[in-house]
Amino acid sequence: MSVFVVEFEYNVDRAERQRVHPDHAAYLKDLTERGALLAAGPLPADNTGLLVYEAADRAALDAILSEEPYAKAGFIAATRVREWSPGKGSWIVGRS
Repeated sequence: MSVFVVEFEYNVDRAERQRVHPDHAAYLKDLTERGALLAAGPLPADNTGLLVYEAADRAALDAILSEEPYAKAGFIAATRVREWSPGKGSWIVGRS
C-alpha cells in the first residue's frame, strides 16, 4: 500500500460548497471506515483541503478521487498529488 497526500484547491468558497458538503462528508466517512482515508481537513489560510489516503497504487487513488462529490460538482480547480513515505512520528507507530 502507498500513502498519498492530496491537496484540493477549490474554485468556490466554503459557503457555496455547503450544498454538496453532506455528500462529501459521507464519502469521507465511508473511505475512513474502509481504511483508505487517513486524515482530512481544510487549510485555514487558503481555499484548499488536505487529505491523506492509503491506496494500492496511483490508479486506485485516482478511482477514489474521481468519485469525490466536490469533484463531481466541479468545485475543484486543481488537485496536487504526492506520494509520501512517512517514516517517523507518533502517527505511524503500529503502521509498519
